[in-house]
Amino acid sequence: MATDLSFIEYICEQLHGVGDIRYRKMFGEYMVYVNDKPVIIVCDNTVFVKQLDCIAEAMQDAKTGSPYKGAKPHYILDIDNADFAKEIVRELETVTPLPQKRKKA
Repeated sequence: MATDLSFIEYICEQLHGVGDIRYRKMFGEYMVYVNDKPVIIVCDNTVFVKQLDCIAEAMQDAKTGSPYKGAKPHYILDIDNADFAKEIVRELETVTPLPQKRKKA
């Protein structure tokens, strides 16, 4: 089951105010960027964030899962709780590096 575009738009609405939010379709699913940094993976209408130390305490009761086959386990973020989701995304955005530009061959 692929992620619905309406769900991606809902995620962006929930995160309004945390920075410049955009999304990109990748392999039939989506990556959500905050200030051009890849912070959220959305697969099958489920919001995944990396399991990083900076959010471990806040996410200790969160469910976990893999966004795709072969992926490391991720936390599943409750996007319906906008205040909490914003807090987590703000923290992740500060530690996530900007993607490296690929050199043309």
